[in-house]
Amino acid sequence: MYQSSGVRFRTDQAFGVQLPMKTLSTTACCSGMQHVCSHVSKACQCSMTFAVFLPIEARDRKVPAIWFLSGLTCTHENALIKAGAQIWAARHGIALVYPDTSPRGDGIADHEDFDLGQGAGFYVDATQQPWAGNFRMHDYVSNELPELVASEFPIDSTAMGVTGHSMGGHGALTLAMNFPQLFRSVSAFAPIANPVGSDWGRKQFSAYLGPDESAWYRHDAAHLVREIGYPGEMLIDQGAADQFLDLLRPDELRNAMDKRGQPGRFRMQEGYDHSYFFVMSFMADHVAHHAAQLKSG
Repeated sequence: MYQSSGVRFRTDQAFGVQLPMKTLSTTACCSGMQHVCSHVSKACQCSMTFAVFLPIEARDRKVPAIWFLSGLTCTHENALIKAGAQIWAARHGIALVYPDTSPRGDGIADHEDFDLGQGAGFYVDATQQPWAGNFRMHDYVSNELPELVASEFPIDSTAMGVTGHSMGGHGALTLAMNFPQLFRSVSAFAPIANPVGSDWGRKQFSAYLGPDESAWYRHDAAHLVREIGYPGEMLIDQGAADQFLDLLRPDELRNAMDKRGQPGRFRMQEGYDHSYFFVMSFMADHVAHHAAQLKSG
């Protein structure tokens, strides 16, 4: 049986008072342990929930980690329960980190549309009101939460990769290209590949970042591949029967990869839609992809 590795829970300074990171649950899973925690985020100025899966190897040493970023309307919990990643991560001795998709709660700005506001952070740092005070998921995922997780869990901060689904696939690709030293491997499931050209992007970027489209492009995967690329291999899986192909715009990303000669694989998977059944079906390949790069040194 896995034994807890003596994880410490520090006290964060936020809003001028000391507020502890809380353990919400700890559950045995795949010979390791599944933790769910909350803390007060300085970036998002609210309580944020996240999950960490630790394989059995983490009781003796620091282990690599894959971050899973979820999509529209999701919390940390969707992929945690539906993606089946723990099975494959345990086989490779790799941890998993599941952030939430946005700030949320009473007093946090929201919108009646499902694709804006709480549950739809789009992994950007908002500059426009009423979003700017809390919607800082770019900073949260690239800075605050990695520092917290690496300090409190036996995770090797020099060996982290990132993946995600839909809006989270957009976040994984753009964060990896913006921070290749932080995320040493990257993959995505049905990412919003060209948000600058999609209603799943133009609407949200206008609201969060304002009308100046020059501020949008660092958050567009197809554009970033064309301009800077990624130093490692990408793995992209896209369901050919995905009901949101017109919003995801996968051809823009595939064409950008081809034009640049970006190392990696873009796979159209016949018969698969946008659901977690699709994600679960190819999770073993994605974990193996990350393991090969994170363990290569």
